Amino acid sequence: MQSLPQRGPLETVLMVGAPFALAVLELFHPHPGDVFQLPLRVWLEVHYAQILLFPLAALAVVLIVRGNAGLVAGIARVAMFAFAVTFVAFDTAAGVVTGVLVQAAQASGAPQQWRAPVLAVWTHPIIGGSPDTTPLLAVAGSVAWSVGLAMTAIVVRRCGGSWIAALLLIVSSLGLSVFRTHAWPGGPVSFGALAIAAAWIRWERTGGRRVTAT
Repeated sequence: MQSLPQRGPLETVLMVGAPFALAVLELFHPHPGDVFQLPLRVWLEVHYAQILLFPLAALAVVLIVRGNAGLVAGIARVAMFAFAVTFVAFDTAAGVVTGVLVQAAQASGAPQQWRAPVLAVWTHPIIGGSPDTTPLLAVAGSVAWSVGLAMTAIVVRRCGGSWIAALLLIVSSLGLSVFRTHAWPGGPVSFGALAIAAAWIRWERTGGRRVTAT
């Protein structure tokens, strides 16, 4: 019989704190229109932080299913690995590289001469970030997130977790795909729901009720 094991305080901080911090960060993520009109300081600060927080949010999900064997838990782990790899690669190119290039273009005094190389990255079908494109890395990462969180919800229910926690995980699984952005509202919905679900699961394991498989 499998169960959701007890966690130490440091694991709890990671499980809840990483997705919560990412949800708050995404509230400040600029919505890009003309890439040359981005608020570059905020844009770069958000994207540098995301390079750290995306893998930590994926690790938070892995910690929820830790100690559980079987195909469903295995799919959740693989999906979180895929999300971390694809979203860090996507965010580095579409976010950091684009921001650095635009920053250099504006500092040059002749930004229009940089437009072609900047747009070559920004509109790229694999690594780009333009809202007018559907970049492969962003799509792959969103799908991996959806699959991983859905599988995690199944694991939580199989281990006796509440429907509240499972439903929050399902909400988290849908945010990036439904809203097609990790800025507001997609990111705050996905990562905020995960943080609340992780806190709820932690409460069930300790101060709430003992959670074991039925």
